[in-house]
Amino acid sequence: MQIISLALVFLLCVALLIGWYVFRWLRIRRAGGVNVALRWHPDSPRAAWHLGIGRYEGQYFTWYRVWSLRSKPDRMFMREDLEISARREPEGSEAYAVPSAAMVLRCEAEGQEPIEMAMGPGALTGFLSWLESAPPGRSLPHVN
Repeated sequence: MQIISLALVFLLCVALLIGWYVFRWLRIRRAGGVNVALRWHPDSPRAAWHLGIGRYEGQYFTWYRVWSLRSKPDRMFMREDLEISARREPEGSEAYAVPSAAMVLRCEAEGQEPIEMAMGPGALTGFLSWLESAPPGRSLPHVN
């Protein structure tokens, strides 16, 4: 009887974890999330790609790791600090670790180590538009 009780408690815990993961994933996706692979320490030969979902939250591009139970973003990038320093196509086995038809962007932020982001064509267009747009409340000089 004790074994059955322990098994039921274990199954309940597993069901709760799966439920939380599904809820988290759906919440992020419904709020305009896009598939983005991220790699920090890109100059290191051991740097690996991490799949995630990126979201635009005001002045921040937030990134949530896919295989995580955290409710908060794993990485946050402020629009004003982020700069694209290089663009390339995935090389070799990278093509299997990043979203389909992805472009790899090397991004640098002042005072931080460079990172690489890989995203598909639609996500890339949205990201570039967001990056180049004026922040809310900031007026742009009028061009005649």
